[in-house]
Amino acid sequence: MPTKTNKKATAAAASRTPEAESALKELFVDELKDIYWAEKHLATALPKLIKGATSEDLKQTITTHLEETKNQITRLESVFESVGEKAAAKKCLAMEGLLAEATELLTDTEKGTEVRDVAIISAAQKVEHYEIASYGTLRTLAGTLGFSEAQSLLDETLAEEKNADSLLTQVAENYVNEAAAAETK
Repeated sequence: MPTKTNKKATAAAASRTPEAESALKELFVDELKDIYWAEKHLATALPKLIKGATSEDLKQTITTHLEETKNQITRLESVFESVGEKAAAKKCLAMEGLLAEATELLTDTEKGTEVRDVAIISAAQKVEHYEIASYGTLRTLAGTLGFSEAQSLLDETLAEEKNADSLLTQVAENYVNEAAAAETK
């Protein structure tokens, strides 16, 4: 039985003009280019965070996410293909800023400390939250535009990003935050 929301979406889709749909697809593709750039640059930044981490659990969590990120880049290329577009990147100012902040946090914290691990978790979770917002929006737009294959692929990545965020929280709450609180200068 269709819900009111589904009825509204169906009615809205039926009343959309080709120009409006074209503009929405253009926005969708532009946002895909943005997250594609973001993921590629994240893949080059994560090894620095791994190297800077002290906790083996944190290193493993970020290493696992690095492998997922590489797969997500390939998956994004499939999303582009599924909507009839060539994969291309457009500089993502948000990710550029988040990665600059991560580098600054590494510089501002002492090597080999739990405080640095807390800083790394903070930086990594900011990135995850940006990605969760981006993939959630893209998945919804894909559905609106009728790109079911793209929607499915984007949903898979969204689930991975949410899981990575959850794992970072577990590492922080299991011991890193408490260990950092016990450190002395």
